[in-house]
Amino acid sequence: ILYSLYVSLHRYSLKYPGDRGFIGLRNFADYFVSEYFWSSLQHTVVFVVASVGLTTALGLGVAVVLNQVFRGQALLFVVILVPWALPSVVNGLMWKWIYNSSYGSLNGLLWSLGLIDRYQVFLGDPGRAMGMLVNAFVWREVPLVTILFLTAMKGVPEDLYKAAQSDGADALRRFLHVTVPSIRTGFLLVLLYETMLTLRTFDLIYVLTEGGPGDATSVISWYTYSETFRNLNFGRGAALSYLIAISTFIVASWYIRVLAPRREA
Repeated sequence: ILYSLYVSLHRYSLKYPGDRGFIGLRNFADYFVSEYFWSSLQHTVVFVVASVGLTTALGLGVAVVLNQVFRGQALLFVVILVPWALPSVVNGLMWKWIYNSSYGSLNGLLWSLGLIDRYQVFLGDPGRAMGMLVNAFVWREVPLVTILFLTAMKGVPEDLYKAAQSDGADALRRFLHVTVPSIRTGFLLVLLYETMLTLRTFDLIYVLTEGGPGDATSVISWYTYSETFRNLNFGRGAALSYLIAISTFIVASWYIRVLAPRREA
């Protein structure tokens, strides 16, 4: 970590191995006047907000269902865990096949249902690529979020639900006024983990889009990889990595301030 900080403060490019002079914060400053950086930052915000929002909402909904007692509950739980059991690269390859514009199963399904009259380009369309990327990420992460929420729900005292029900609260009110406040720690854990994960997601992007088409899915993590291992500029790559780390710390601090349980005096 300390060495990467040292590298970020120097002109450190493998294209010019003899020129490694100290340049201070210039690597950092250059990003703030780079249009590509701001474009990547915008794509990152879209990817993080969409992915974390959908993952949290869907995981919470599935956890509410699994928190009930019904026949086949155990089987459903096992089925839901399957996406999470897949390695991330395998998940990316699977969705790349599903999205394929020539023989993908998504096109086949939509065509069979009469929703399209010809096969569509998904990953090659700048207007669709980010949505396809978010969908693949959410599909894999929902099971983990479900487990975290379900664990938090199991810790809510049953007496609270009985008291609310005796006061005339219906299922929705019990959920909003009993379940949600009682699982604040669960929300904090989910939002922290998923935000950090989305900010540094690289493997899924590498497999599905490589930042394309054009720069439609070029998020900060992909930009860091391109700057470091494609442009061979380790100084700028290290600087960008530190910007990601600082951003993650700021977001995590805000989550903790808002969602962490308050200690009574």
